[in-house]
Amino acid sequence: MKQIEHVFFDLDHTLWDFEKNSDLTFQKVFKKIDIDTNLDAFLAAYKPINFQYWKLFREDKITKQELRYQRLKKAFEAINYSISDEIIAQIAQEYINFLADFNHLFDNALEVLNYLQTKYKLHVITNGFEEIQSKKMINSKIYHYFETIVTSESVNLKKPHPKVFLFALDIASASKEKSIMIGDSVEADVKGALNIGMQAIHCNFRKEILKANDFPSITSLLEIKQYL
Repeated sequence: MKQIEHVFFDLDHTLWDFEKNSDLTFQKVFKKIDIDTNLDAFLAAYKPINFQYWKLFREDKITKQELRYQRLKKAFEAINYSISDEIIAQIAQEYINFLADFNHLFDNALEVLNYLQTKYKLHVITNGFEEIQSKKMINSKIYHYFETIVTSESVNLKKPHPKVFLFALDIASASKEKSIMIGDSVEADVKGALNIGMQAIHCNFRKEILKANDFPSITSLLEIKQYL
């Protein structure tokens, strides 16, 4: 990677192991509220639904409140579990309350951050919610690595909108030519960055089969050292 000075990371699914932490959060919430259903069956239904609704949210087709409610309602409907709107609202709030209590990072995250910190200025650009993203980073002990943190709510726009990246570059005092974005979403992170002239690395931790692209794709964080 040429002349890089600033490295911008996505958070969820890139450094912070969202799937593992989310599963543990639902386990805690279901136990507290006494939801009498098979958690594995719920999660199997919930995960693709959550993915679909996050895409709608990213495209400004639904609100944050609709995202939080509908992903749960549709998941319970998929497993034929009868539940009131009041309980769904309670689960949605408790999920947010507890999510940052679990702090699993992807393998070698700290090693890679320690390595990069000696060579570059590090930053975060995330579409996650303002009230919880900082808690995740503080509790998982990675907050101190980053000089700036930009959430979609702080810009009132979401990746891949170019203004999100331009705003992040501006507050970091970074030029697009000397900056790189690292994230799991080809659409939101990689193409969003490439479209404004940044470089990008795709985190393909699920090892999905991708068509040929003009950007590097890695299957573990340690592979970042091959490029930076």
